[in-house]
Amino acid sequence: MTSFGDLLGPQPTLLPGDDEAESELLNHAEPAKVAADHPTASIAWAYLAEAALRDGAVITAYAYARTGYHRGLDQLRRNGWKGFGPVPYSHEPNRGFLRCVGVLALAAKQIGENDEYARCLDLLEDCDPRAAEELGIE
Repeated sequence: MTSFGDLLGPQPTLLPGDDEAESELLNHAEPAKVAADHPTASIAWAYLAEAALRDGAVITAYAYARTGYHRGLDQLRRNGWKGFGPVPYSHEPNRGFLRCVGVLALAAKQIGENDEYARCLDLLEDCDPRAAEELGIE
């Protein structure tokens, strides 16, 4: 049984993370430098996207979030994800990807891209029903 109670569904995908990038970010390295040094680390793109959104740079936030989202999809696929199934928010290395999806949703909503906003919310729900709430998204 998966952690979300679906007996027939796939097992949760647990990304391995990027210890170096995560450590640098936790030690207050500049997120742009971390993203440049570790471009496959969704967490670095999430930091950039969240900061841009806080600063009101919605298009920049959208672009950073989109990059982190795609990098995360690549990682998920390399780790057995088939485009559906649980990606638990409770697993720390999954959060970079999920945070990027969250910022992408918020930025899309702000620019009136309502279909993208809905797709992102659906993806968060499919990945982990608690993810949107954990990310502060309504």
